[in-house]
Amino acid sequence: MSRNIIVLVLGAGMVGVSVAWHLARRGHDVTLVDRRAPGLETSFGNAGIIQREAVRPYPFPRDLGTLLRVLPNREVDIRYRPTGMVGAAGPLLQYWINSGGARYERIVNEWASLIMRCQDAHAPMIEASGAEALVRKGGWLELYRTRKALDERLVEAKENHERFGVEYEVLDAQALYAKEPHLAEGLVGAIHWTQPWMVADPGGLVQAYAANFEALGGHVMQASVEEVHQVGTGWRVTTSEGALEAQQVVVAMGPWSGELLSRLGLEAPLFVKRGYHMHYSAEGEARLNHWVMDAERGFLLEPMRAGIRLTTGAELADLDAPPQYKQLAAAEKVARKLFPLGKRRDAQPWKGARPCMPDMKPVIGAAPGKEGLWLAFGHGHQGFTLGPATGELLAQMMDGETPAVDMTPFRLDRF
Repeated sequence: MSRNIIVLVLGAGMVGVSVAWHLARRGHDVTLVDRRAPGLETSFGNAGIIQREAVRPYPFPRDLGTLLRVLPNREVDIRYRPTGMVGAAGPLLQYWINSGGARYERIVNEWASLIMRCQDAHAPMIEASGAEALVRKGGWLELYRTRKALDERLVEAKENHERFGVEYEVLDAQALYAKEPHLAEGLVGAIHWTQPWMVADPGGLVQAYAANFEALGGHVMQASVEEVHQVGTGWRVTTSEGALEAQQVVVAMGPWSGELLSRLGLEAPLFVKRGYHMHYSAEGEARLNHWVMDAERGFLLEPMRAGIRLTTGAELADLDAPPQYKQLAAAEKVARKLFPLGKRRDAQPWKGARPCMPDMKPVIGAAPGKEGLWLAFGHGHQGFTLGPATGELLAQMMDGETPAVDMTPFRLDRF
């Protein structure tokens, strides 16, 4: 049996939920569809930071020293599988090309136009959903083991402050250990990024936003998407729970968006960076007061509701390749030397995939040549941060308004 609706949003991660929320608040009849409940895929497993400081997308390493370091495939911050590298060879080559020089600087300006809106977009959603208890303000700490690495990072931090209003404090070793006395000795200092907001349960925040979306009159349907067809001036979506007909469809399926679009004759050069996490107790009376990143090793520790979450760097692999926990094990080994982690709390590690594009920017806007089809995916490491801003901007575009940001750089046909 078919049911006629106005807008159908496919994907219930932070991006899809945020798009649905903004459309519902504008009075649209919206149904949100995902095979799982909201916030249980990629949005569940991230570091839980709304990253106002992240005005530069992660470039691919281009210097010979870093490439030689990564090549043996034993590092904590990045690992790869040869099959995954071959399968994404084209997008990865473009990613490498875009990671330096004038190309990268242009991308930074375009990317930053989104990041600078992230907290203004999250704030009304947090308030409307009553999720203030999940959000902690005050920033996070980027830890350094060598003065050289810290000084190099401070050059970039100073430039980001001047260009994009990024705020930070420099902590020497004494100031760092005053804030985090249970960290191991040997750190030379840290950068305290003071603007970001930390979320004690990232999946819980998405679920709170989804619940408020329903309170606004939206509908959530748990079903897998099987087929999408353009029918006349509208769309028909076949799901495991029946067919839906809509005037407009939004594809916000994260790493699964590319495969769906290919069936519609649209090519999106999407690839994934996978990641893992595990929760731990703390030994004895040890306490971690802040979200901390070991900048020279490439992992984060975050004191969350479920325990201290350890999140790994990136794994370049096929989306559906079986999990491989060596990267997590390597991160855990180093993390235990940094902070007295106790026992693992999860039955098994979590695995997820970040949807990435070759120019590090998301795809946001109308699908070329497909009236009524809209796109919102490819946010890389920052879907959790940028979901609400994406929802706000896409809703403006769908309602025929001039968006608050120039969205030309985020069109799919830029490729």
